[in-house]
Amino acid sequence: MKITETFIKGIVVIEPTVFGDHRGWFMETYNDSKMKDYGVDLNFVQDNQSFSALKGTLRGLHYQLSPKAQTKLVRCTRGTIFDVAVDIRKGSPTYGKWFGIELSAENKKQLLIPKGFAHGFMTLTDDVEVQYKVDELYSPECDRGIVWNDPVIQVKWPNNISPLLSAKDKIAPLLKDAENNFFYKE
Repeated sequence: MKITETFIKGIVVIEPTVFGDHRGWFMETYNDSKMKDYGVDLNFVQDNQSFSALKGTLRGLHYQLSPKAQTKLVRCTRGTIFDVAVDIRKGSPTYGKWFGIELSAENKKQLLIPKGFAHGFMTLTDDVEVQYKVDELYSPECDRGIVWNDPVIQVKWPNNISPLLSAKDKIAPLLKDAENNFFYKE
């Protein structure tokens, strides 16, 4: 398992070791001991899966407020997505900055997104499945979002794709107007 830090502290790319032969392949998608050796101690409590039928489906940018803030471990098990995490920790040196990466069934990369980040993804192919583990249960009272095209954040979503949005994501606020963003704690 290869673990790579990004330019935003806490966001980590995980590349599992894949063992294959003429029958197919096997990979370890999570190893608690290896993550603890790296300094990440998580207790996942919920496993989620999402299906998107059409290329250009955009889900996010979503987050949960404390005390129900979530760390997520995201992977794409069918198709390809552009996955994005936005630092919404007020006082953080990277507040409002974003990190994006292509996750696919083929590359098998995963993205670890800590508490204090908004998360979203756009499907780059039809028939996409995304799975993610979280360390806190879903809480409707703490569920929040930021509009996908916030002009201050300026996520560079893939070109030439018109996003398909939920009604909720269409009316999400700008980061500057989002209530109760996380405060940075080192």
